[in-house]
Amino acid sequence: MSATTLPVHSTRDQRDARADRWFRYALGATVAFVLLALAGAALSMLWGGREALQSQGLAFFLSAEWNPVENRYGALAPIYGTVVTALIAMLLAVPVSFGIAVFLTEVAPRWMRGPVSAAIELLAGIPSIIYGMWGLFVLVPVMTAHVTPWLNDNLGTLPGLGILFQGPPLGIGVLTAGLVLAIMVVPFITSVMREVFLTVPTRLKESAYALGSTKWEVCWDIVLPYTRSAVIGGIFLGLGRALGETMAVAFVVGNSVRLTPSLLEPGTTIAALIANDFGEATETYRSALLLLGFVLFIVTFVVLSLARLMLARLARREGN
Repeated sequence: MSATTLPVHSTRDQRDARADRWFRYALGATVAFVLLALAGAALSMLWGGREALQSQGLAFFLSAEWNPVENRYGALAPIYGTVVTALIAMLLAVPVSFGIAVFLTEVAPRWMRGPVSAAIELLAGIPSIIYGMWGLFVLVPVMTAHVTPWLNDNLGTLPGLGILFQGPPLGIGVLTAGLVLAIMVVPFITSVMREVFLTVPTRLKESAYALGSTKWEVCWDIVLPYTRSAVIGGIFLGLGRALGETMAVAFVVGNSVRLTPSLLEPGTTIAALIANDFGEATETYRSALLLLGFVLFIVTFVVLSLARLMLARLARREGN
């Protein structure tokens, strides 16, 4: 019997080894495809922008002048607008997302958690153009009539930082774009925070409550440290979403390729400038827009790389 069963087991082992090897090759091929697609997209934009890079040189990245009539292109203004609108969005969205996530996991009654969580997740599925239209027809009039005059009168007179809040009551501008972006990224960050907060062992929280801790102390001293790495990852996920947003920003940012420190004046971002001008661009102008796309790729890559580096340092500090 052993003479007849050994070949059967040997054949099965060979078949399993062959299947495992092909499975490993298939997984490797998927990873290679993603890396090749990523590199191909970056290199194609860089190749398409070679004409603008040859004519402008490093001045393309350091100049704020954008004059298609004279073929002078500088990416500093759209880079500034991209970074500033994303930072405004994160400064507003992160505290709000943290509050919503804590409310859903620690404070809200059970009958409320499901519907509210579903509503927040549905917000993430709304097309960005809807956010842009809402910002243009609802948020901009509010900014024009109330927010911009108040900022001018109260914060615009501050020494130093007051220049950030001085500007005409147009309603459209960098600050408005940041507000719309904040509303857009809140569902993404909230969903991540809520899911990771639910992974905290119940015994840890109950032990803290038993020692007399308040809900705020439990959230700040128990829940947040336990999920710190995942929370930071969710924040940077929202930041990546804010950096690349196009249509919602194009509706409310003002689309002015001019470098100004004021948050109340019109500006632009890399994605909005490409979306607005690419259809009519020709020759060197199109090359400059493609090079801007490469710059956005690099900015996003740097931000996400910093996120990975920060998470790795946190993991080493925690002994993982």
